[in-house]
Amino acid sequence: MKRPILMILALLTLLGLSGCGYNTMQAKEEAVFAAWGDVEASYQRRADLVPNLVEVVKGYAKHEAETLTAVTEARAKVGSVQVTRDAVNNQQAMRNFQQAQSQLSGALSRLMVVVERYPDLKANQNFMDLQNQLEGTENRINVARVRYNQSVQDFNTTIRSFPNSLTNSVLLHLARKEPFKAEEGAKTAPKIKF
Repeated sequence: MKRPILMILALLTLLGLSGCGYNTMQAKEEAVFAAWGDVEASYQRRADLVPNLVEVVKGYAKHEAETLTAVTEARAKVGSVQVTRDAVNNQQAMRNFQQAQSQLSGALSRLMVVVERYPDLKANQNFMDLQNQLEGTENRINVARVRYNQSVQDFNTTIRSFPNSLTNSVLLHLARKEPFKAEEGAKTAPKIKF
């Protein structure tokens, strides 16, 4: 008599667990990690292109050492900030990573201003190719950030929705993930002066 009751209870438990969202939350967290990997790959592509860009500009603008040094130092800092898959759960690590990337973006912007001063450089095919690759990389970074934020939103919604929220609070204890946020001052449009 006890055996059929235990089997029925086990079957009901399995059926109940199948709707608890355990596997869904695991899959969505993995999607967040994969999206973060895409962001890192895009940033790595940019970091790999920067030395080539700097070398081409050096050949034309030897006395612009300060700007070239800033780009080189910013790229080195980006390389020194080690961000692992677990950093997605660490807000401070994410902030440090974003700050290093912002510094590189700023240094690259200053480099582009230097380029405007050297018409011969703008006409150089190698430089134009590198600039196009860098522009494409910046677009890839933006797309990767957007996709990451979408994965984070999907994950956060999943762990906070019923009945998944119960499963998460009892079994998994997964924390909300932080999306990429705009840098300070990004809401103000840059002023362009000629």
